Amino acid sequence: MIRSECPPAMWFCGEFPFGKTGHEATKTEGIPLRAVQFIIFLLLIGSYAKAQNGPRDEGTPTAEYTGSFIQPVSLPATPQPQKVIDKKFLLVMGTLGVAETMRLTTRHLVLVHEQAEGAPWATTIPSHSHLVVRNASIFAAEMLVGYEIKKRHDWLPGDNVIRQFWWVYPVVAAVIDFKLAAHTMQLRPPVGCTEEGCP
Repeated sequence: MIRSECPPAMWFCGEFPFGKTGHEATKTEGIPLRAVQFIIFLLLIGSYAKAQNGPRDEGTPTAEYTGSFIQPVSLPATPQPQKVIDKKFLLVMGTLGVAETMRLTTRHLVLVHEQAEGAPWATTIPSHSHLVVRNASIFAAEMLVGYEIKKRHDWLPGDNVIRQFWWVYPVVAAVIDFKLAAHTMQLRPPVGCTEEGCP
């Protein structure tokens, strides 16, 4: 049989196992070959469409399928960010800074006044830049200690109790500094001494 004699609708032409050509086999078999090819084609298209849409059941919600096929991944709980520097922290540390500044300023003014009067213990007065650098570093260290005490430390036993008392040192230090500044401002020369000196 020549290939040009094959019907144009056939997918192939050739000898079948029993010596019949494709066109003859379609006529003589119990189920026509075109019908088998059409059924296989429909099955392939249907399975492809089913695979694209995923498993579906009209009576079962899709959420049950996703729960049975995909296990939800439980992520570890991320700790909430703790706000250490809040209004209370700024208020307490700001008060401490003001108290220390008042104490240092009043003490410096007393030393200047005593040196002007010729007091033997007030021979040298530290410069302003030296006072600022030294006391600013002390205040920064105090702020860092207060910050570290207030911050959460999971490795430290009793950390919840310790964190509640972060404010104790700054408050006590501020009270002491205010009292020293007030005492220094109330200093007066001894009785009987004048601006010229003591008798």
